[in-house]
Amino acid sequence: MIIQAPRGTKDILPTESYKWHYVENIFKNIAVSYGYREIRTPVFEYTELFERGVGETTDVVQKEMYTFEDKSGRSLTLKAEGTSPAVRAFVESSLYNEAQPTKLFYFTPVLRYESVQKGRLREHHQFGIEAFGAGEASLDAEVISLAMRVYRELGIKGLELNINSIGCPKCRKKYNEILKSFLSERYDELCDTCKSRFHKNPMRILDCKEDSCKRIVKEAPLILDYLCDECKEHFEALQDYLTALGIKYKINPLIVRGLDYYSKTVFEIIDKNITVCGGGRYDYLIEEVGGPKMPAVGFGMGIERTLLTLEENDIEIPKLPYIDLYIGSMGDKAGIKALQLANELRERNLRCECDHMNRSVKAEMKYANKIDVRFTAIIGENELQSNSAKFKRMSDGEQFEISLDNIDEILNVVKL
Repeated sequence: MIIQAPRGTKDILPTESYKWHYVENIFKNIAVSYGYREIRTPVFEYTELFERGVGETTDVVQKEMYTFEDKSGRSLTLKAEGTSPAVRAFVESSLYNEAQPTKLFYFTPVLRYESVQKGRLREHHQFGIEAFGAGEASLDAEVISLAMRVYRELGIKGLELNINSIGCPKCRKKYNEILKSFLSERYDELCDTCKSRFHKNPMRILDCKEDSCKRIVKEAPLILDYLCDECKEHFEALQDYLTALGIKYKINPLIVRGLDYYSKTVFEIIDKNITVCGGGRYDYLIEEVGGPKMPAVGFGMGIERTLLTLEENDIEIPKLPYIDLYIGSMGDKAGIKALQLANELRERNLRCECDHMNRSVKAEMKYANKIDVRFTAIIGENELQSNSAKFKRMSDGEQFEISLDNIDEILNVVKL
């Protein structure tokens, strides 16, 4: 077992990591262009943070968290989602005293004990956006536009944006009473988990994945019909902003998302009936974890799911040559010169490799072909005497004779 990765985890090998670099660079560059800055939070937090932030009635807290006691008896939990830790850091570091809004992005592992299936692992990785301090619907629209732009830059088309409003505590209280009245007549048909939710948080039932519960909620009263004036105006404003940005959307009144901290706007981006990105507004979470009353909005986007979506849409990620120049050698003195030259070129940011296996020239060239280098050069006795070597472009076989001391010319040729 020690040579097997734990169930629900996956190694990212060098043959795949270039794909991660590609999508992460797109995420980062777009986030920065929108004024977001990176934050990095610990891989574990005090359990109470997730219980209070995510919500005790959610599947995440009830079924999926990796929780343990440390040697001092404190309950800790591996990062089960990205928003609560970002909020905790925001409050702990008093970032609310700085100019608002505070706009953050992150790449983070997320660990949940879930059923392992295609596109869902127990350790997955997430790109997240959190924007604190502004309650206007324009920020909700901007966050959604950022997510949609990521997919556009990746070349993914045909995505469907679903939006909803789940209101605020004021209008949700009234809606919960009406929803409970509706569900009470069908209580015996609910799954065991939703029977518990019925008493604690009936809106969670709308998010249930059990077929019996899904059939029931199709006939349930809609939260949109019970929004207070403020929440209704906010949702209408969001639609106006999305229209102004040219973003098509569909109103889906059954979206509640799986975490209790959401309020007002919730949204999902869907590809072929699979949710690839989800998020929304959480205006009460900062206060819930001990900070000031301050609105916020954000989203989470799974990196593994994004890569799978690219694959399913037949979008190939460009694979750049791993090595620009392979410098082979014959003999000890030539080996020293090859290593010295490679080091000088690396200092100038050229990707270089040389022999460390005492291979024959034939074996060196075979190795260079395997690692898909762009140029090769062989240094032997003659090259040492003339202080020059032929640099061969592997794509067409053209050769360039260059002095081994002329670093600038080597760089100019190899970077062609």
